[in-house]
Amino acid sequence: MDLGIKDKVAVVTGGSTGIGNATARELGENGAKIVITARGRDRLDAAAGVLQDATGAEVLGVAADVSAPDDADRVISAAADAFGSVDILVNNAGRAHAGGVLQTTDEDWRDMTGTKLLGMIHFCQAAVPHMRKNGWGRIVNMSSVGGIYPNPKLSISHALSAGINNLTKSLALEVATDGILVNAIGIGAVITDNWANNMIPKARETHPDWADLSDDDLVARLGAAMTPVGHFGKPEDIAALAAFLASGRNRFVTGATVEASGGADRFI
Repeated sequence: MDLGIKDKVAVVTGGSTGIGNATARELGENGAKIVITARGRDRLDAAAGVLQDATGAEVLGVAADVSAPDDADRVISAAADAFGSVDILVNNAGRAHAGGVLQTTDEDWRDMTGTKLLGMIHFCQAAVPHMRKNGWGRIVNMSSVGGIYPNPKLSISHALSAGINNLTKSLALEVATDGILVNAIGIGAVITDNWANNMIPKARETHPDWADLSDDDLVARLGAAMTPVGHFGKPEDIAALAAFLASGRNRFVTGATVEASGGADRFI
């Protein structure tokens, strides 16, 4: 399928690893020029080099902290200076934060809100003028299925995901007549390095009868037990969906939060 994004310029926040990196790769393989951000310069440069070698795309890495108010303008300006414009924005940066409402602190809320919600808003505010000028744009906001079906053990992450879903709808309606489509992906349990490093030790604690299983077998057992489709997702599963939503083939989907959770109605 030709996604119709050859030579489009895509900015992917949190693009050095995990879902962000897989999305950048998918877009690059479909002909887009790629700008990725991450806070760590060494990891960012390494990821940019791998992406360029693997896809043949032009790739620029811009070190940034999405929670810093001025970094969004700096990244979007760098992308426009390097490649002439910004056509696609994937707001992926962020992480989960464990804890119920009664266990979380004001600092926890400020830190996570700055990264997930305000960071997304700042990047949208910086990118939309370029898209309006072109009369074409696509924005994909990485959210969580927990924004629809909250898990009380992840109260901050899922409250902010609900906010992302709401803001996605609002922005989509605001820019629909400008040729800009805005969508979110409600992500379920997807196996990234960070997820595995946290989930596997906890699973071994709560399932001592699985102690002798390899990591791969343990993840397979968990996926079969907890996900209706019988397995957890991979970053590439989310990347393929994100690439469609960010593409020229998408002409009619906007303001949606598309669930990508293997049928699970809660985040594990």
